[in-house]
Amino acid sequence: MRDSEIAEAVAGDPDAAPLDIDWSRAEAVLPPRKVPVSIRLDADVLAYFKHAGTGYQSRINAVLRSYVRARTARER
Repeated sequence: MRDSEIAEAVAGDPDAAPLDIDWSRAEAVLPPRKVPVSIRLDADVLAYFKHAGTGYQSRINAVLRSYVRARTARER
């Protein structure tokens, strides 16, 4: 396709909104640092999370975070 054809196709696409974003005040936000711990888990629980592959510790963390949020919301 020529540039003019691409421009026409984009102009005719209702989902192709122009990206006029002002990034001048953007900030890089780093996630909080994780703390290494030793934790004892039941073998079947650990196997369940490991079965899905790499990132199992992050998935365990996500489940724990969800639990904390639910408990915190209930306590308010």
